[in-house]
Amino acid sequence: MAGILDSVNQRTQLVGQNRLELLLFKLRGRQRFGINVFKVREVLQCPPLTNMPKSNAYIRGVAHIRGQTISVIDLSMAVGGRPIENIKDSFIIIAEYNRTVQGFLVGGVERIVNMNWEKIMPPPSGAGRYSYLTAVTEIEDELVEILDVEKILNEICPVNTEVSADVAATQGDIQKDLGERIIFIADDSSVARNQIKRALEPLGIQTELAKNGKEALKRLKEIAEVDCVKDITERVGLLISDVEMPEMDGYTLTAEIKADPKLAPLHVILHTSLSGVFNQAMIEKVGADDFIAKFNPDELATAVKKWVNCEE
Repeated sequence: MAGILDSVNQRTQLVGQNRLELLLFKLRGRQRFGINVFKVREVLQCPPLTNMPKSNAYIRGVAHIRGQTISVIDLSMAVGGRPIENIKDSFIIIAEYNRTVQGFLVGGVERIVNMNWEKIMPPPSGAGRYSYLTAVTEIEDELVEILDVEKILNEICPVNTEVSADVAATQGDIQKDLGERIIFIADDSSVARNQIKRALEPLGIQTELAKNGKEALKRLKEIAEVDCVKDITERVGLLISDVEMPEMDGYTLTAEIKADPKLAPLHVILHTSLSGVFNQAMIEKVGADDFIAKFNPDELATAVKKWVNCEE
């Protein structure tokens, strides 16, 4: 598996073109799953795991990898399935989400595929395991499921969504600055959308939510056409957008907004669990105003205050 994540620079060029690369893997059966390669640090045969007393049931143990102790989460259990057997013959995907590093125990890893976000579709509605999906796609006439890792991680270790008292005290006039305007949120993860909403509501901020970039762009154009005389900022004070979203990613959404005269004045914060290594260059390329790694409610509130007040 050593060479599966080679050519990072080449893959970086895909970003901003509404494209991504998925690492395909399996849990217990034939069903394929996918994870964005940019979330992945490395893939390796599962090393010996050390049990941790009183840890979450989904955590099969910790691994000591390159001087770092990493919790290993059984993805099959986390989405309601049975534990992965024969750990020594399984693999772990070392990934970085929301400023932390985790290991995901999987039954097998296949290969990387190059995809267009337009072919990544929202999951079918329903209960059961589909509640853990953010998207699905089809490869070789088979369904590939993309898991809502943020939801899985939040169930194991819930994220604090409360803005601190000190930061809240400095945001007192943000509601006055916004007036009747809303903050628009675009994110394919229901958990992430609600985290942002819960962090902003105590500040008196009204929000509207969209599940992906395509849905967000359509809705923003509707608002600009129906409710605004000059431009979108008469009704929407700010857009907070995820980067990874089915049908249209956050980079493409931002570029589309900046290319539309009635939407272009809208300030855009990209808010993502992706590593920030290449994001500064990307936000400049597509015209976004800011980038924040998930999830810190104080940083988010401070950024909202900054860009709501910014007139440029």
